[in-house]
Amino acid sequence: MGKSKKSKVRGGGGDDLLDSSDADSVGSSSTALSDLSISYATENVNSHEFVLDKYIDALYEKRGSTREAALASLVDAFESFMLGGLVENKYATLLSLFNTSIKKGSTKEACLASRAIGLLSITLGAGSSSHETMVESHPQLSKVLQTWSDASKMISALDCLAVVTFVGATDLAETEVSLKAMWDVIHPKSGSNVGTVRKPRPPVLAAALSAWTFLLTTIGSWRINTDSWKESVTLSLSPLNYIIHCIIYLFYVFTICQANCVSLYSSRSRGSCCSDGCW
Repeated sequence: MGKSKKSKVRGGGGDDLLDSSDADSVGSSSTALSDLSISYATENVNSHEFVLDKYIDALYEKRGSTREAALASLVDAFESFMLGGLVENKYATLLSLFNTSIKKGSTKEACLASRAIGLLSITLGAGSSSHETMVESHPQLSKVLQTWSDASKMISALDCLAVVTFVGATDLAETEVSLKAMWDVIHPKSGSNVGTVRKPRPPVLAAALSAWTFLLTTIGSWRINTDSWKESVTLSLSPLNYIIHCIIYLFYVFTICQANCVSLYSSRSRGSCCSDGCW
């Protein structure tokens, strides 16, 4: 009389007893925690979306400093959070605003926008959205490289072009278009209709070489259209150009090794320089 009934719950050899009321309490707590986690996750997503919309609104502002602050915050958000689900339906708007910032904004704004485009492409991942990102941003990025604007602006454009092409290109032809734009910075053409040949500053040259070789190593050597690069690999007497081309040739060799083509030359070497397609 007066004593509550208890259901015995034994573990492997244990003598612990658990009240049915205690079991109900544990179950209720688990459900509450689950609901709380779902609620927090939903609130977190909604919070990120709200903040993202605020940044987008700020990019429409006329004041350059406001747009710069919004771009800096967006770059930080891309680098700190997984925004894939949030930007999938907003990437076209973001891309349009980023391109406008590159075209009309200050050097700082253009650099931030270029970085934002690259991060947007990575966030979207390979697919139709990142391909559209590459197609829509390519003309504006190429224009920055063709006009030889501020060095930092060119470096940002080169980095961005490498990333969007790496993620969004669907065939070799699209990759070669970006390679050509980068090569025109490394080795500007001379001619009567070109005028004075500009020489890239060392930081720009380094960025262009890095971007160009990065894309080069993403394609197999057997797929490269050598006819389109005959002019590019012609050595000049300039010591600087000689060094540049030596670096490029090294990357060509590295690419060939990756494609397991080095065996063609193994009979002429003193020993096997490659094993299983690598040095």
